[in-house]
Amino acid sequence: MTVHFIGAGPGAADLITVRGRDLIARCPVCLFAGSIVPRELLDYCPEGARIVDTASLSLDEIEAEYIAAQKAGQDVARLHSGDLSVWSAVAEQMRRLDRLGIDYTLTPGVPSFAAAAAALKRELTIPEVAQSLILTRVSGRASKMSERENLANFAATGATLAIHLAIHALDKIVSELTPFYGADCPVAIVVKATWPDEKILRGTLSTITAQVAAEPIERTALIFVGPGLQAEDFRESALYSTDYVRRFRSGKGDADV
Repeated sequence: MTVHFIGAGPGAADLITVRGRDLIARCPVCLFAGSIVPRELLDYCPEGARIVDTASLSLDEIEAEYIAAQKAGQDVARLHSGDLSVWSAVAEQMRRLDRLGIDYTLTPGVPSFAAAAAALKRELTIPEVAQSLILTRVSGRASKMSERENLANFAATGATLAIHLAIHALDKIVSELTPFYGADCPVAIVVKATWPDEKILRGTLSTITAQVAAEPIERTALIFVGPGLQAEDFRESALYSTDYVRRFRSGKGDADV
């Protein structure tokens, strides 16, 4: 018996990976986070599957489902939103499965920041403007941030920030980032990326608070901050330059690597 943790993607049901879809289709038990995972994915479950919405369950109750499936010799498809590698609450489940001696696998999914960038029609790394992307959040009820992992420290790098699970703290974000990026720094907020009711707000650190006040956002929003969000007059990457020498293409001259 195996528990298959599956990244269900950011929202749209057709953004599930082929591997994830096929695992759902062959598992007689499916646990899914009903508040943030599209129910259309349950259509892939085999007929007669036990389907459990874990939105209201405690970790102990979820563990009990794993134990019951183990006793029945039934594989479990465990669906989490986005990708499993960040803020998925998978780590504590795997730790319990290790203690129980239950095998598990992990199948990655499309992360929310990638889906949000696609909605914005932006590449998040721009030559000589912004070459780093920092995925972060702010302290909340679920877990606190390390003292060193604060917005000021990240902002000092000048990198593009993708701030998750933080729309409730927009005022704090604006006040802490403005001294580093400037009031005119671009901000983009993507709400429910790839869902039917997806919404995008674009502004600056000086305007975004008022924009959100006019169009309130409660949850499932990703906040991007950084100069690369509006960069247009930037140097083209050398990757496709005729002068760029690389393994699969010769060039006309020396090139920086």
